[in-house]
Amino acid sequence: MGNLKGLVATCLLGISATVGFGQKAAPEVYKEPYRPQYHFSPAKGWIGDPCGFMYYQNKYHMFWWGKVTSEDLVHYKEESPKVMKGDSGGIAYFTGSALVDKDNTAGFGPNTQIAVYTLFNEKTKNQSQGISFSKDGKTFQYYEGNPVLDIGSTEFRDPTVFWHAPTSKWVMVVAKALEKKIKFYSSPDLKKWTWLSDFGPKGAQEKAWECPDIFQLSVDGNPDKKKWVMVVSIDWAREQYFMGDFDGTNFTLDKDHPEHPLYVDQGLDFYASRTFMDFDNTLKTTTSLGWVATWDYAPLAPTSWGKGFWSIPRDLELKTFPEGVRLVQKPIKNLETLRESQVSFKQKLSKGTEALKKFAPTENVYELDATFSTEVENTVGFNLCVGSGRKVAVRYDTRTQLLTIDRTNCSDVPIEKFARTTSAKVTPVKGKVRMHFYVDKSSIELFTNEGKEVFTLLTYPADTQTGIETFAEKDGTKLELTAYKLKSIWNNSKL
Repeated sequence: MGNLKGLVATCLLGISATVGFGQKAAPEVYKEPYRPQYHFSPAKGWIGDPCGFMYYQNKYHMFWWGKVTSEDLVHYKEESPKVMKGDSGGIAYFTGSALVDKDNTAGFGPNTQIAVYTLFNEKTKNQSQGISFSKDGKTFQYYEGNPVLDIGSTEFRDPTVFWHAPTSKWVMVVAKALEKKIKFYSSPDLKKWTWLSDFGPKGAQEKAWECPDIFQLSVDGNPDKKKWVMVVSIDWAREQYFMGDFDGTNFTLDKDHPEHPLYVDQGLDFYASRTFMDFDNTLKTTTSLGWVATWDYAPLAPTSWGKGFWSIPRDLELKTFPEGVRLVQKPIKNLETLRESQVSFKQKLSKGTEALKKFAPTENVYELDATFSTEVENTVGFNLCVGSGRKVAVRYDTRTQLLTIDRTNCSDVPIEKFARTTSAKVTPVKGKVRMHFYVDKSSIELFTNEGKEVFTLLTYPADTQTGIETFAEKDGTKLELTAYKLKSIWNNSKL
């Protein structure tokens, strides 16, 4: 989390939908314009990078230094808008992680929860690493010995800390942002840190690196074949990932790792994702969520309750493809509990654009799972969020195998730098291309084929922009489609 981000977040934490004299009453909470209905956003205020994701005592715990918990990663309980206390002022809490110190290595007591984060000094702009501790997981007390790691830098941030069992030590990965490096440190007690090694620059290295996360995944479901994956947020706009080995000191890339960047998400708005650390040792999947935003316009979101929300949860896997091992993301299965009003059909597309009459939701809160055949050379796809002369166009060209998303004329309010397109190659699988959409009030998440190419983007359409259209350049492409309206988690939650 950079200086700009910290200052913006600090300013916006207090945003709320207050109503002044003579103004219209604010919409009911969780029903405001653009408010996502099955993504997590706080009741009011700013939410930025995911922090401190962990699974403990049969619950998912998530922080943005506010806190939310969940039993299923579908329904959420906001515990607090602010969990940090005890500092003397003059600092901001930047991105970080959290852990359960089961064996009392830090001396705060067994099973103490400890947050590790970047301390931003508002006067000097220095960035250092600090810790806070909690007995109940609800409030975290500032450690008087902070900072625990300070190298005198204004670009040193966003630690992820995990226990490395083979070497019996805590390991921190933290970004040296403008040098495009990830620094590795170790500690026996979370208070005294020793430098181990640096990784980078590699892959994309235009502007800055931050928000690193690191975890292990099996390859092709084989528990005896695992790789370490390191995800790094780059250029305040997207993420890249690296695959290799971590021996407790050095992260080493696979010998066949490509030189070109491997991107986590091919869309326009996915950043700072984080995986859950499992302190119950019961999870069977590695799951992440990201921040659905990009820093070019994150503070300009036309939302009344505050700014920002998180993606749907995604289960992560590594799978072997002809070009090598790649990261695969799949929407978590629990999201299926929100489905209702299923519609399924098959048809051949005709040349031109047609409204999708068999599935016509009255709001942009739905799931759409479509497969296009690729035998006929064609350009096919969907227009989503159609209305008032606006839309999001999703086009697939079977000749170039490029999938392109155009949202240049989607939002019903002007947002500086928002009008953009994105594209990536999507190779057909057995003569078909699958497009699995999750559409929510102000966003679209698209998982293609088996989830190797994923596209996340903000939309901000008017409530009247709910139309769906198919289009084709030629006759003859076969379409198979299943769609569902999705229930709001705020109307159907367990809270």
